[in-house]
This record gives sequence, structure tokens and C-alpha cells, in this order.
Amino acid sequence: MRPVEVALPTGLAEPLALLEEALRDGDPVPEDFADRLRKAVEAGDVEVLAVRTEDQLLGVALLAYRLNVSAGGLFASVEDLYVRPVARRRGVGRALLHAADERCEERGISYVEAQVEGKESELFYAAVGYEPETGVRVLSRSLPILEDRDPPET
Repeated sequence: MRPVEVALPTGLAEPLALLEEALRDGDPVPEDFADRLRKAVEAGDVEVLAVRTEDQLLGVALLAYRLNVSAGGLFASVEDLYVRPVARRRGVGRALLHAADERCEERGISYVEAQVEGKESELFYAAVGYEPETGVRVLSRSLPILEDRDPPET
């Protein structure tokens, strides 16, 4: 296993393909989303971290940086983290989160969050130091999307 690398805006195809395979059943994200992701990476608002061997991508983490008024600064969110099943329990996920911590420290960010699904994911994050937020619940809402509307500029 090689060290964690930060994907360049021109090198997002392979990490994005792994996330699409794992999180979207192989369904590619819309082209405008991929373009927005590339622009967010170029702007430094998002980083894509990857771990690979000589011939295969083993895991990917997408780290987003956001402003937070209550904190008076930036915070980070692990938006997506995926490790191939064959590479699990070999330190790949830990390496990705450790690299995320280092990237945050370089930016002066002291708060990192992750929303998890399932007990296994919760136990993994807890094992590397993440704790449940007391008094915080995530609420969501789906809005209709008009197909003939142009996406907003970023």
C-alpha cells in the first residue's frame, strides 16, 4: 500500500468511478456534478484522498471544507469514504482519516464530522476517535428538481 495521495482536479476520474461503483451501484454521477466537483477541488473547497497499490485503487475519501458561523471558522466534513471489501481491516480507512486529519491541521481546522450509516461504520469511526454529537440530529428533505433548468454557476 502506498501513502495516501491527494487527487488533482485532472485525476478525479478513477476515485469518482470507485465511489460511483460503491455508492451508486455503478451509475455515473451527472456530468455537471463531476464538473462541479472538479471546480470545488480546484478552489480548495473539497479534497479527494486516495490509497492505492501499484495496480488498484483501494479506498477513497471525499473531504469538504465549509464555513461555520457558530465556530467562527472552517470545519470539515467527511462526505464519502469507501474502501474496497478486499482491502478492509488492513488500515486503508484509518490511513484515509489520518490523512484527512493532517489536511485539516494544515488549514487550522479542529472540527471534523462524518455522518454514518450502520453500526459497522459507526464502530469504525469511533475506533479512530470520532464521537456522537449530543443533542444533534440530522434532518433531511428531498426537493423536486426541474429537469429543464440549467445548473447554478459555481
